[in-house]
Amino acid sequence: MRNKILLLSAYDASSHKLWRRRLLQLFPQLNWTQLALPPRHFNWRIRGNSLQWATTELKTLNQPYDLLIVTSMVDLSSLRGFVPALSKIPTLIYFHENQFAYPAGEQHRENVEHQLVPLYSALCADVVVFNSQFNRQTFLESARSIIQRLPEKFPDSILGKLQNSQVIPVPIDTRELKQDPKKDKHDDSILEVIWNHHWEYDKEIELLLPLVKQVAAQQLPLRFHIVGEQFRQQPPQFAEINQTLAEHGARTGISRGSFGFVPERNDYLALLQRCDVVLSTALHDFQGLAVQEAVAAGCTPLTPADLVYPEYLEAAFLFRRAAQQQATVRHILHKLLAWQQLKACHENLPSAGLEHYTMDYVGQQYVGLSERMGLTDTARMSAN
Repeated sequence: MRNKILLLSAYDASSHKLWRRRLLQLFPQLNWTQLALPPRHFNWRIRGNSLQWATTELKTLNQPYDLLIVTSMVDLSSLRGFVPALSKIPTLIYFHENQFAYPAGEQHRENVEHQLVPLYSALCADVVVFNSQFNRQTFLESARSIIQRLPEKFPDSILGKLQNSQVIPVPIDTRELKQDPKKDKHDDSILEVIWNHHWEYDKEIELLLPLVKQVAAQQLPLRFHIVGEQFRQQPPQFAEINQTLAEHGARTGISRGSFGFVPERNDYLALLQRCDVVLSTALHDFQGLAVQEAVAAGCTPLTPADLVYPEYLEAAFLFRRAAQQQATVRHILHKLLAWQQLKACHENLPSAGLEHYTMDYVGQQYVGLSERMGLTDTARMSAN
C-alpha cells in the first residue's frame, strides 16, 4: 500500500509552489494530498490558516496519513489543537524563509507574532528542514535571541530540535532549463542582463535604479530585462526604471529588453537562455531560486556577497555593498563591462555550477530523510 502524505502550504508563493511540484516530481509513487492557500493577506494567512483549514477541510485533515509536511507559515501548534488526529502523524516542517531575517523598513516592521508562529510550529514538528544554511543560521540565532528576551526563563534545551535541523534546498530541474546548443544568443556585442525577481522593496530597487541610470548616462552596450512576479503594490522606482531604459534605447539604438511579468513559462525560459548575465540586488534571499534557474539556463550570475549567495557562488560572481551606493554601482558596472568585453571578443563568460541543487542530488537527500521517518516507498524514487 502506498504511503499517504498530507502537504500543507499556508502562503503558497511561487517558491513554495515550485517546491511542492518538485516533491511530486521526485516521488510520484506516493499518495499525495495537498492543501494550499493563495499568497495574499499575509497577516491573516500566518495567524488564521489553522482556523480556516479546520473549519473548511476537516474531513481531509482527519484522514489517515503516514507523514505530514507543512511549510513554516502553517500554524501547526494551533492546527493540532483544532484537529487532534494530526498530532499523531510524523511531521516535517520546511522553511523557505524566516520572518526574522527580513530587512527592516517601512514596509516590514518586526512583528513578534509573525516570528513566534513559525517558531512554535518548528518546536512541535518532528523534523525541521531549511532550504539553505543561511536560512537555518539566521533562524537559529534569532530564535535564541527572542527566547532570551521573553520575561520567563527557558532551558537551552528548548532549541535542541532546531539545532538538529537539516538543510535541503528546493531542487532545480536542469532538464527543463538546459540550454539548447542550437539556440545561439544575440550575435552582437551587447551584454544581455536579466533582473528576474519579485517586484518588492526587499530586492533593493534603490540600488537597481541608480545602476540603470548610470548605464543610460554612459550609453553603455548593455540591454536590461527587468522581469518578475508583480503584486498590487510595488515600489514606485519601477516606473522611473522603465522610463530610463526607454531613453537609453532611444539614445543608443539598442532595442528595449523585456519589462514586466512574463506569464508563459516557456517564454520565460527562452528569455533566460538568451541572456548572458543574471543580476541580483536583493536585500534578502534565502536560496535565490530566480538566480539559480538563470544559471542553469546558461547565465553568469552577479549577486551581493552576502545573504545565501556565498553558499554556492565563488567570489568572482559576487559584489560587495559599499558604504557609498555609487561605489557599489561602479563595482557592478566594472564586472558587467568586463564580461561585455569577453562577449565582444567571442569568448565565453565564466559559469557557475549547481551540482548540489539538481533533482537527483536533492532527491537522494529526501530519500534518506524519509526512510529515517519510517516511509517505505521513497526508495523507489523515479529517475530524474
